Amino acid sequence: MAKNVGILAVDIYFPPTCVQQEALEAFDGASKGKYTIGLGQDCMAFCTELEDVISMSLTVVTSLLEKYKIDPTKIGRLEVGSETVIDKSKSIKTFLMQIFEKHGNTDIEGVDSTNACYGGTAALLNCVNWVESNSWDGRYGLVVCTDSAVYAEGPARPTGGAAAVAMLIGPEAPIVFESKFRGSHMAHAYDFYKPDLASEYPVVDGKLSQTCYLMALDSCYKTLCNKYEKLEGKQFSLDEADFFVFHSPYNKLVQKSFARLLYNEFMRNTSSVDEAAKEMFKQFASLSIDESYQSRDLEKVSQQLAKPLYDSKVKPTTLISKQGGNMYTASLYAAFVSLIHGKHSELPGKRVVMFSYGSGLTATMFSLKLRENAAPFGLSDIATAMDVAGKLKNRHEFSPEKFVETMKLMEHRYGAKDFVTNKEQIGLLSPGTYYLVEVDSKYRRFYSAISPENGSVENGH
Repeated sequence: MAKNVGILAVDIYFPPTCVQQEALEAFDGASKGKYTIGLGQDCMAFCTELEDVISMSLTVVTSLLEKYKIDPTKIGRLEVGSETVIDKSKSIKTFLMQIFEKHGNTDIEGVDSTNACYGGTAALLNCVNWVESNSWDGRYGLVVCTDSAVYAEGPARPTGGAAAVAMLIGPEAPIVFESKFRGSHMAHAYDFYKPDLASEYPVVDGKLSQTCYLMALDSCYKTLCNKYEKLEGKQFSLDEADFFVFHSPYNKLVQKSFARLLYNEFMRNTSSVDEAAKEMFKQFASLSIDESYQSRDLEKVSQQLAKPLYDSKVKPTTLISKQGGNMYTASLYAAFVSLIHGKHSELPGKRVVMFSYGSGLTATMFSLKLRENAAPFGLSDIATAMDVAGKLKNRHEFSPEKFVETMKLMEHRYGAKDFVTNKEQIGLLSPGTYYLVEVDSKYRRFYSAISPENGSVENGH
């Protein structure tokens, strides 16, 4: 049986095009700070007509294989998590097979997993389970989380974003799954859904969505704590984890979520919080669960009490989410990438608790243990390969006017056929980036890559 199964290597790609949230606030006539302080966002990445979830996936998978020198024939399972519908039948995974077919490898299991922002976690758990199972053939698993989050004009639009994350799965990993410490919560809710197949935009009940998120968080945390206590023979508390990583629709919800865990600690075991917290939480002890989700006072007090712990255990995970926006399935893993980027030298020996949420609703909280000197890649190698700082630095800011113009074009193009993309903005893409060339009269999509050597356009898929 494979030991220390987990994530061996990671890469991330987000579009080089972005819009500043402060500029968008002013353009939308929103009150100052509504997007930057109210949502906690700084910038938002978005796809132009040249990029989509397939091109981003092709880019990130090719990049991971090349940077880490992985032989494409050594991939035995490939799963994609996404909620961005390109086709109702053909999986994104099949587009990625073009990378492997040319190396003679068509024996790769797995397809796409879909349920709002949770699909990437479903794909990841499937790959980990495969490596841990009797079905494993000794090759690597590969997980891709890819999404372009776009909203209709209005209050939800600044919570968009776009990215793709690829993770290589195998034994003796530097990022190991503590598979027994896992809690899930699955239920039926209409908090966010996409029933109109003619539109890319979702139907959103913002208030319900936030309540569902926190309810799922409570449930998953309780289950994880119970499993930990049963197996370890001691109480789980926030001190048992060094970092907490959350799915981030917007940063303010991450702040509220960690604060909610502190309130959970008080409700489960008052001795696990300090005297000051005990005193301040006392006034909320008689609230029903439903009342606690709606209490602004509790929310405010919790965040205030949790701030020092938030700054040390959560803030290091928020860089890319604040800079790129909501990336749906890639959001949780972009936050984890932020942690590796900023703290890789401090992470060996540390435990990281991850919380994944997908509307509708599906959620899992799981635990990772980080190790150094794992072959073939250490955490510092992963941080270097991902080059997060370089990618953020090389972005191009669009004005809000140009952003809105792009959104209108993308809205018009959604589900369209028989068009060629305008190559005017091709110079914004880095060498090695894939882009959409055309969609023909039969809706078939064709992609090319920019040559890694000299930046010229090369023929692709």
